[in-house]
Amino acid sequence: MNTKKVKKVVIAGGGTAGWMTAAALTKLLGKNLEISLIESDEIPTVGVGEATIPTLVYYHQLLNINEADFLKATQGTYKLGINFEHWHDIDKHYLHAFGVTGKDCWAAGFQHFWKRGRDLGIAKDFGNYCLEQVAAKQQKFAHLPNNGLNYAYHIDAGLYAKFLRQISEQHGIKRISGTINKVNLDSSNGHIQSLDLKDGSNVEGDLFIDCTGQRGLLIEQALHTGYEDWSHWLLNDSAIAVQTKAVEAPRPYTRSIAHKFGWQWRIPLQNRVGNGIVFSSKHVSDEEAKQTLLNNLEGEMITEPKTIKFKTGTRRQHWNKNCIAIGLSSGFLEPLESTSIHLIQQSVLKLLRIFPQNGIIQHDIDEYNQQMRFEVESVRDFIILHYKVTDRSDSTYWSHCKNLDVPASLAHKIALFKDTGRVFRVNNELFDDSWMQVMIGQGLEPKSYHPIVDNMSEQELQNFLSHLENNLSGIVGQLPSHGAFLQQFCPANIG
Repeated sequence: MNTKKVKKVVIAGGGTAGWMTAAALTKLLGKNLEISLIESDEIPTVGVGEATIPTLVYYHQLLNINEADFLKATQGTYKLGINFEHWHDIDKHYLHAFGVTGKDCWAAGFQHFWKRGRDLGIAKDFGNYCLEQVAAKQQKFAHLPNNGLNYAYHIDAGLYAKFLRQISEQHGIKRISGTINKVNLDSSNGHIQSLDLKDGSNVEGDLFIDCTGQRGLLIEQALHTGYEDWSHWLLNDSAIAVQTKAVEAPRPYTRSIAHKFGWQWRIPLQNRVGNGIVFSSKHVSDEEAKQTLLNNLEGEMITEPKTIKFKTGTRRQHWNKNCIAIGLSSGFLEPLESTSIHLIQQSVLKLLRIFPQNGIIQHDIDEYNQQMRFEVESVRDFIILHYKVTDRSDSTYWSHCKNLDVPASLAHKIALFKDTGRVFRVNNELFDDSWMQVMIGQGLEPKSYHPIVDNMSEQELQNFLSHLENNLSGIVGQLPSHGAFLQQFCPANIG
């Protein structure tokens, strides 16, 4: 396609996506490249996503980021999972934790042993056998040897972008303050040649990264890549965000509180709480959604409510010609399981692995797009699961969700678990134990279990389950509170 060596990389847009990309490229490949980032002070970032998943821990390890410095800079807290309130049904709650539940054997996962235990009346709730869930419910946290406690973070997204900018600048990023006015294409092959800025300057490049948000200034407005709309599966198209003063010590988990037309988040930072409501505008007006949010806040508001509109779906190609879309420019799947930053991370890591130093070829583009489609579709299915598998029928919104005609890949996963208790991880997909936690939490329990479980006598099974529970209780009993750990390890500088 274009055998010209890639020497100049231009990142269009800042925010979380732009600076995550810049930090990784400058730190890991910067010696061989000229990397620029164009950021406009006139265009505000969305900055809603403040919750993450455990993969960010490994991203930071790759960049050799000191965790305490990062948490102090972002006023962050730890996150062991998400507490889902009123999702299964009104007044029914469960916690999706980031750990592994129970102990598997070679032929069958722990859920099969748990299922027989439930049938015999000797097993507790599924989450009682997950260390992260037990710790989260008791609001405990500490680092354990050998990464014994899986965790993620709650962060201030705006401060995170500033933190990454500092890293990028230390490794030679060229930041250009300006607004992109025009995208110039090469008439011979349709590739992006350069970007004209509002001040009259021109920025040339060999590879362009589009981090311009939902506008998709390069990937869509210039290259007309196309968008695959998934709003028939993911109904929500709006969010309203607001920040409040904290009224309690930060909990080590996100709260997701279902309402009749969507759901509300609460994300505790060291200095404040991030709040928001995600909803379908076909089922409620913006004003009613806003009032519902305001009626369900804890603590005094410190910002005005901010409304964000979005269309769930994905760009038909994340990499088109010499342009790669990362972040909101590549698509959006709503913030339910805090996967937005993870998908940015995956986009960047796959780019690093397939970096086209010797020229852009179609095989690289196809491989990247295939891998990113798998990532996005896996996350899409997992998010749809929360809406499809529910006992709620108190509104047209939830009735619609229950009756969704879901993707075949998800329908198979649900049916397989319901009939057999089996869940198989495909191609190293993101979620594993999480599938079982959410399906069981949403009220879907398997009808049967693997026959190997019957090799255990009832007493042996009871001893097995009791040993697991007692072991976790002993570990958590020795942990400090989440608030105490933050104060000792990474107290934020709150002015």
